[in-house]
Amino acid sequence: MTNNQDTMAVPQHRSKGTSLAFCVGFYFAARVLTTVFLVRMLGAEPQTGAAAALASTFLLLGFVSLSVLGRGRTNLTFDLADLRWVFLFLGFSGCSLLWSETISHPVAAAYWSGTASDVAIVVLLLRSHPATITAESLMGGFVWGTCFVAAISWVMPSQYDMRLGDEDYFNANTIGNLCAFGAFFAQYLMRTRKGRWGLAIFFLAVTLVRSLSKTAIVAFLISESYCLIQDRVMSRRTRLYLMVAAALVVLAFWGLFEAYYDLYTTYGNQSETLTGRTAIWAYVIDAASSGLWIGHGFDSMWKVVPVFGTFEARHAENEILEQFYCYGAVGLVLVCGLYGSLYRKLRKLSEHSHKLIFTGLLLFVIVRGLAEAEPFDLLFPLWAIVLVTSLTARNNAAANVGSVKAHSSDLAQVPSSRPLQT
Repeated sequence: MTNNQDTMAVPQHRSKGTSLAFCVGFYFAARVLTTVFLVRMLGAEPQTGAAAALASTFLLLGFVSLSVLGRGRTNLTFDLADLRWVFLFLGFSGCSLLWSETISHPVAAAYWSGTASDVAIVVLLLRSHPATITAESLMGGFVWGTCFVAAISWVMPSQYDMRLGDEDYFNANTIGNLCAFGAFFAQYLMRTRKGRWGLAIFFLAVTLVRSLSKTAIVAFLISESYCLIQDRVMSRRTRLYLMVAAALVVLAFWGLFEAYYDLYTTYGNQSETLTGRTAIWAYVIDAASSGLWIGHGFDSMWKVVPVFGTFEARHAENEILEQFYCYGAVGLVLVCGLYGSLYRKLRKLSEHSHKLIFTGLLLFVIVRGLAEAEPFDLLFPLWAIVLVTSLTARNNAAANVGSVKAHSSDLAQVPSSRPLQT
């Protein structure tokens, strides 16, 4: 449902805002290709690729800031107070640079600034343009960007273990995570009747399966099964079609699954150690005790913790352990507050289908967080939390207005008990 404030927006401003939001969404998805393109195609150093990605983010923030300069606030239902947990997490992680054990404080500060820039870009767009339309345009751009990334991953040479992507700069876990987020965003847009996204969802789901990212596949299956079971709108025929399509995809990739399973169980001790995760978990639990309350700081694992065989840990391979190691007990409070606050907002949604999709996305992140993490951000990116929060605030505000109007109408129809005056 679109608020009246959206319908009152000036058409040219709306067009400008939606186009810019679409480009931002496409960039958020496609920027993962920056490093692998510069390193593998142009022979640049990995540091150059990372610097180029950060520089493009800062340039985009500057462009968005200039584009909204002088514009008034159009979204009156989206309050920055709704993002208090996002700002608390950003603020504390930024302060942790003061005691961080990172190998380079300037580099760590640049990575933190990149994460903060993502949040600032989305906040500026949502508060300066019609929020619902802008958020949906950003989602649409992200879906198209994810489809572009998925298409590139199909034409790239496979890794040694048959998974999609590049082991060092564009791995299968990144591909699987992007495809899952893109699929959930496309489902939301399809439910709001903003175009036909069925083919995009199918392509992203197939790419996710082909990526052979174990954690992403398991988390996606669990979250989508939850959505399928809880959906009260979907017809039985559609459910049947979805189950048949899932069975056909599994059969099509069955030979690949068997070959990967044989490699996974026979190559070293991968299956016993969950590809080295158990050693990392044990080290992180032991090392976290030395920073029990405030942790070891932002970006305090890469090239700091010991090498596990031939593997250098970029993060703790578990979201809770990652926050505990980096930010101590405060980190646990912050991540629980962030996800808990988001879940409470989702529970208040009046639109069942929207609530179901975003809850499924949150479930995907939580399940995937059992065996994955991000070094600088959460698995549910902070900019995406801002996006979902804006949509939930919009929906709840519209529902409250509707209930107030309905209540006023009911009161107006109640006959008066006062006698007629003569």
